[in-house]
This record gives sequence, C-alpha cells and structure tokens, in this order.
Amino acid sequence: MPEEWPKSVPTKSERPRPDWDEYFMAIAHLVATRSTCIRRQVGAVLVKEKRILATGYNGAPSGVAHCTEATCLRNLQNVPPGQMHELCRGLHAEQNVIIQAALYGVSTRGSTLYCTHKPCILCVKMLINAGIVRIVYENPYPDPLADTLLEEAGIKVLAFSGGQVGDS
Repeated sequence: MPEEWPKSVPTKSERPRPDWDEYFMAIAHLVATRSTCIRRQVGAVLVKEKRILATGYNGAPSGVAHCTEATCLRNLQNVPPGQMHELCRGLHAEQNVIIQAALYGVSTRGSTLYCTHKPCILCVKMLINAGIVRIVYENPYPDPLADTLLEEAGIKVLAFSGGQVGDS
C-alpha cells in the first residue's frame, strides 16, 4: 500500500488561520528569501483590497551581477546602515515593488505596503508619491527624517510584532 504524504498536515481546526496582516507579512518574509544582498534580506508586498499587486526584494538590478563580499561597496568602504545610500549596487525592496507594479501597469494608489523592515528616507519619498496609504513593517530602521515625512504625508505606519500590529 502506498504511503500517504504528507503525514503530519494539521487539520483546519488544529491550525489557526492567520489574519490578513499576518498573512501578507509572512509572504513578505518569503519574498525576502529571494534577496541577493549580503548585508540584509528585505521583502515587500504591495496589497490593495486584500489582493497582492506586486512584490519586491532588495538586490542588484536585473541582468547585473549580484553582490558578493568582494564587490559590496558598502562593506568595502565600511559604510554604516542608513548613510550614503548611493554607494550600493542594489535596489531596496520598496523600490522594486513600486517598479514591478509600474512595469505591469498596476496602480499603487491607495495600497498598503507590507515590508520586513521599516523604509528608509529614499523609499519613503517614493512610497508617498506612489500613493501608498498604509505601511506595516516588522524590523525597525532608525531614520527620523523618514518618520517625519510619513507623519506629514498622513501615511499610517504600523509595527508588526508576533502577529500583532500597533502604531509605531
């Protein structure tokens, strides 16, 4: 008799159903596994009306060699996080999610960004102009100017922690 596979799948009553924030944040973490950055793996998911519009992760542009220990400009020049963003071959996950939506003609206006990390000032400016209205992130990123612009633009920013969201 053939063995049944998989043997240990929990029944629906045994596994809790994630709420929407948990669901999309889990997808952001999965997207981050595609990152080619050697310093930080970041994933982003753009959602509107509970539907995924686009995904993005950080890394070198399409068709360009991925970063390595030997080619990472930020490592080679000991650039700390949050400084001199222009010294990097890669794009941020938030930039890539906007680009992916644009490539396929998908409007980002009125959407929510789920991101494994809080966006930096460069990404915040793009997110504001892309019409993002809500950001849910898990890992903090210290950027006071980004926080100021988000507040000024009226974008709702929520910190995700252990399946719960709260104001950041």
